Amino acid sequence: MFSDSRRCIVITGAQWGDEGKGKIVDVLAEQADMVVRYQGGANAGHTVVLGSRETVLHQVPSGILQPDTTCVIGNGVVLDPSTLMEEIAGLEAQGIWVDGRLFVSERAHLVLPYHRLIERGLEHRQKIGTTGKGIGPAYEAKAGRRGIRVGDLRNRDNLVKLLQDRIELVNQYLRVFQLPERCSLDEHLALLDSVTPRLLAMAEDTGAMIHQRLREGNFILLEGAQGSMLDIDHGTYPFVTSSSTTAGGASTGAGIGPTAINGVLGVVKAYTTRVGNGPLPTEADQERAEVLRSLGGEFGATTGRARRCGWFDTPVVKYAARINGLTELAVTKLDVLDSLDSVPVCIGYELEGRAVDTFPADVDLLEQVTPVYEVMEGWGRQISDARSLAELPEQARRYLRRIEELVEVPVRYVSVGTGRDQIIRVGGH
Repeated sequence: MFSDSRRCIVITGAQWGDEGKGKIVDVLAEQADMVVRYQGGANAGHTVVLGSRETVLHQVPSGILQPDTTCVIGNGVVLDPSTLMEEIAGLEAQGIWVDGRLFVSERAHLVLPYHRLIERGLEHRQKIGTTGKGIGPAYEAKAGRRGIRVGDLRNRDNLVKLLQDRIELVNQYLRVFQLPERCSLDEHLALLDSVTPRLLAMAEDTGAMIHQRLREGNFILLEGAQGSMLDIDHGTYPFVTSSSTTAGGASTGAGIGPTAINGVLGVVKAYTTRVGNGPLPTEADQERAEVLRSLGGEFGATTGRARRCGWFDTPVVKYAARINGLTELAVTKLDVLDSLDSVPVCIGYELEGRAVDTFPADVDLLEQVTPVYEVMEGWGRQISDARSLAELPEQARRYLRRIEELVEVPVRYVSVGTGRDQIIRVGGH
């Protein structure tokens, strides 16, 4: 159990996303009173496995699968209302009811069909490798003060005026990009009219709600999407998402002060993956990457795209530890490495024969670095039944200790399979 002094914890990815945050949030949500998603949108895909059933959550916090946990979609999220309703319907079809348990910030901005059209034009000009969900244009509209928020649905006359203005601008944009599609005001209104009653029933001043829960002594998890290396400020720009994925974004995205946060749990895979374009210094050769991809089921939960695979990258995770202020680590998918005879670990970078002291901000430099590897002995047997460190082979324990030493952050959780029970809690946590 968490101590009384740790009542508000950020859970963030410390690589390029897909680290297994959904499972870790689901496991810890058993103790939590509330789980708050603080940024991103339907471009995220958090997978939780219960028995033989796999649930992929795109916008609803992963804590929704714990029956007594309240879930909040915070103001830092850009919300796709139609996708949210589909997600809720899918949960209810499984007997998971959200009424009275799921709340949405009235300050959250909406992702609308025209945002996806804009993204198509942008991706045509600059190949970033986006999910095509309209996330970037929605955040751009938010920053440009052209967004439409959940609370705007309360005044339909004003909503019509907002939509007319936005759609006129978007259609001009589509003509400039020589795209054949055009936006329709009627189609957008029909979509919003269909979702407004239920969405407004969930709309609250969620920042005030979270603040009150903290005053009452509740235990709250702040759930991030994507990963630190995709952060708009600190990631491998421009191959990044459009929000603050790091712990700093948790405060603004949830609507609480930074002093309310007591700890930051960084989630990392026992190796490294990335979806889309951009540098991946420890990317494995084609043959070994395919082995990792096959063993780990490395295909995007949102897009189905094959993930690029490589070895554990200490400079990446150590950089993530610094910019997030990580207080502990959760290492996932350790079992994926079971059959490997040896496991390389990148312990640093070299550039033109000299050690690289800091993580490069320039992606061109990052593409040129040479990883320095330390090759560790594999353990050669299945570990999915282990429920304590003592039950792991010595080689696996040595691998985890080496990660701790290199990153200088303690490992508190180790996932050895997809199931909720396939977790090792280190040190009584």
